[in-house]
Amino acid sequence: MDIKIFIAAHKKFTPPQENIYIPLHVGREGKEDFGYIGDNTGEHISEKNPNYCELTGMYWMWKNVTCDVIGLCHYRRYFVQNDTILTKNYIEQVMNGYDMIIGNSSMSPHGSVEEHYIHQHGKQDLEICRQVLEQLAPDYLEAYDWCMTSNLMNLGNMVITTKKLYDAYCAWLFPILFEIEKQTDISGYDTYQARIYGFLSERLFRVWITQQEIRVREEEIRQIEG
Repeated sequence: MDIKIFIAAHKKFTPPQENIYIPLHVGREGKEDFGYIGDNTGEHISEKNPNYCELTGMYWMWKNVTCDVIGLCHYRRYFVQNDTILTKNYIEQVMNGYDMIIGNSSMSPHGSVEEHYIHQHGKQDLEICRQVLEQLAPDYLEAYDWCMTSNLMNLGNMVITTKKLYDAYCAWLFPILFEIEKQTDISGYDTYQARIYGFLSERLFRVWITQQEIRVREEEIRQIEG
């Protein structure tokens, strides 16, 4: 398998030695060159990074990368098995029996996923998100409502999957986020809350998965300083 796992980063770090792991400078547009691939080449939305977080890297991967299996992790967070960052051999074995690797589901500390989002961010974001979903992807409304009332989340937008499935997810996600962006006024948001589209995508990821007939394997995500 041709496997490429991109590591979203905005600073210098020490990447894993295995060559399937590729540093990707997210939000590279107008920033210092660290010598990594930047998400501001080819077709990109790098300039949106303050509001889209690692999604600018995800968009770049969607539009500019060809491979069999693609993945995203963070420069401080990786999928691990038995205290070891996932190897190419291990990923190949898993992908022979599953369609996607995601992080272990975590439970909301504030009741439901909806209550957690409102506590951390704002109710108006979710209201606009649901309205746009009803407009662009009404078949997903039932899954959305179910996921919002559950208490399980997958944060960080970390995933390993086939490029075909990855492309299908991105083709669904980004039009929704771009339409939410058109309908949302974030002029009063601070720099943290202005990362709204990254936050919303973390909730929409599970909505999309719920609607698919795919085999999903959860793996531990661990913070590793490099």
